[in-house]
Amino acid sequence: MSSKIAPLSLWHPAVILSTWFWSGLSPKAPGTVGTLAALPFGILIYYFFGAPALGMASLVALFIGWWSTKIYLEKTGKSDPGEVVIDEVAGIWLALHAADLTPLMIFLAFVIFRVLDIWKPWPIGWLDRKVKGAFGVMIDDYAAGLIASVLLVIIKKVYYGNF
Repeated sequence: MSSKIAPLSLWHPAVILSTWFWSGLSPKAPGTVGTLAALPFGILIYYFFGAPALGMASLVALFIGWWSTKIYLEKTGKSDPGEVVIDEVAGIWLALHAADLTPLMIFLAFVIFRVLDIWKPWPIGWLDRKVKGAFGVMIDDYAAGLIASVLLVIIKKVYYGNF
C-alpha cells in the first residue's frame, strides 16, 4: 500500500472514510471487500442498539460518505473510483437493518445487496448513470440498500409466515 493516493495522504480523513479504513484499496473486488469490512460494524450496531439505530447509522454513513467522497473526488480528479467504498457501507447497513441477526439473514442481506449493486437494475442503474459527483457515488448504493431491505422484509414475512 503506497503512502499516497494522488495528492492525498492515506491518513487523510477523506481517504480513511471513503475507502472504509483502506478496505477499498483491495486489488480484487474492492466493493465486495468494503461491504464485508462494513458488516461487523453493522452487526455490532444492530446487536447493541437495535435495527432503528442501524438504519440511522446508514443515514449518517450516507452523509459522511457524501462529504468524504466529495473531498476525495476533488483531490484525485476521479469521478467514481472503485476504491471509494463508503457507499457500500451505507447501503449494506440499510439492507442489514431490515434483517434479523441470524447467519441466514446476514448472508441474504449481503448477497441481495451485492447483486443489486453489481447488476444495477432500475432505478439503481438510472441513478448511477444520471446522478454525478459525490452524491451520485453514494445514492445508487443507498438505493440498492433500500431495495434490498424491502426484499428482506418480504423474505422475512414469507419465512415466518406473517404474510
